[in-house]
Formats: sequence, C-alpha cells, structure tokens
Amino acid sequence: MRAAFDALGPWLHEPLGPDGAGSDTLLPAGGPRRYRAVFISDLHLGTPGCQAVALLDFLKHHPSDHLYLVGDIVDGWQLRRRWFWPQAHNDVVQKLLRRARKGCRVVFVPGNHDEFARAFVGHSFGGIEVVADAVHTTADGRSLWVTHGDHFDGVIQCAKWLAYLGDNLYEFTLKLNRHLNTLRARMGLPYWSLSAYLKGKVKKALNYVTDFEVAVAAEARRRGHDGVVCGHIHRAEMREIGGTLYCNDGDWVESHTALVEHLDGRLELLQWPAAPVHTTTSPAKAGVAA
Repeated sequence: MRAAFDALGPWLHEPLGPDGAGSDTLLPAGGPRRYRAVFISDLHLGTPGCQAVALLDFLKHHPSDHLYLVGDIVDGWQLRRRWFWPQAHNDVVQKLLRRARKGCRVVFVPGNHDEFARAFVGHSFGGIEVVADAVHTTADGRSLWVTHGDHFDGVIQCAKWLAYLGDNLYEFTLKLNRHLNTLRARMGLPYWSLSAYLKGKVKKALNYVTDFEVAVAAEARRRGHDGVVCGHIHRAEMREIGGTLYCNDGDWVESHTALVEHLDGRLELLQWPAAPVHTTTSPAKAGVAA
C-alpha cells in the first residue's frame, strides 16, 4: 500500500500558504488551554466514516507541545479498495503539517491500516517523524510506551484475511449507522452507535477487548514503563492494570476521543465536543483512578 503514502507526497512538500481559519496562531483572545501532549489515533482518513471536521475543530482548540499520531491515521486498506479523499481529509493533513512547522513535535506511529508507512520508519516527512513506537515522559516523570497495539491482536497476526473481513463488516455497520442516525436526528434523538451496541452485547467481543488491554499493559510493564498509550480497538479507556497505567485514546470514527497531558503531567481522556471522559492526577497527588 506504499502507493497510498506516495499519493500524499504533494501535501508533504507543498507550501502551506497563508494561515487561514484553521491556523493554530489565529485563536480567540486568551486562546484555548495549551497542553503538553495530545495523543490521537484511528482517524481512518480515506473513509466516509472519518470525522475530519470534528477532528479539525478539536486540533484548533487543543494546541500542544507534542502531538502523537498513534496509528491508523490513513486507512490504506479501504483506499486500496476505493479511493475516497474529500477536501476535509486534505485539510487534516495540512493541519498536522502546520503543527509541525510551528514547532510542535509531531510523531507518527503507524498502525495496521497504514502499515505501508512502516517502510518509512526513521524518516521525517514535512517535520512529522515516523517511528515504530515511542516513549513519552510526562511532566511528573512517568514513562509511557506509545504503540498502536495491532501486534497484540491475534486476528491481525494469525488470520489477516479475517481482519480484512471484519474491517469490511465494520464499514458496512458504520454506513448503516449513518443512515440510522440521520433518521434519529430528524426525530430529535441523539447520536447512537450501532457498532458499540453490538460490541457491548457480544461476550466474545468483550473478552477480546479485555485480553487486548491486559496484553498491552503487560508488555509495557515488561519493558519497564509506567504506562502505555495505544489505539486500535476504538475504545477509549484509562485504567490501571496490574500496576501499569493503560490508556487507549479511542478513535475519530465514532467516539471523537483523545488523550491529553496537562502541563503538570495530569492525563485526561477527552471527548469532543462533550465533557471529559476520564482523568488521572499525578501519583504524587493521588492514586490513579480505576
């Protein structure tokens, strides 16, 4: 799927032009709160399900010193089947490049959907570093291992054909969900996730999620880190597992979630534009919330 990455070439090198409404520098008086780090994953650019407009708004209101792109940023699997790239997706790419240009350290950890980018590990494109995984040290001294997490997915590793099938079924569910929520909106009802409902009703899906979380946390612990930040399963979560802080920053297909680090090292899960999902304080102040 290297061709999909090559297709982004013009955007990685072209002048970005004058900063418009999406610029990080043109903010209201007082500006939004600045964060030390922001972690986002599973944008799935190149698919109709990607909530690019909401993501652009989130990035505008959440400037940071570090920005980690924790995998599945571009959906090479779907782009290989059918090319889909509206202007909003191009705007996201340019927004990320602008962040890097203005001094934010932007780190891209490829996932399974953009595994083609793993061939470019060690390189930098438009100031965006491509790495296999990363280690982030919080302001209060905690070491966080940053990885997409697909290496801990038995389906991806042992039966990739099944992963492709599941991906197509998931895309079908999202398409059905869009039609369903269009009707719900006309009836004045709030957004409702069909895929999340199905996952919550299927015991094997719940076991899969739990096994994934435990495996990722165990590997972070084995590597000597205090915690891990990952994506992959589209389930935002922050909890302690066996003494290791497990953080999943969710996705930008349905949940609109991100993990942020405040300037004092406090970690918080945000859902945009709703209220905080979960938060932790520095261990020096309080224990990690379960």
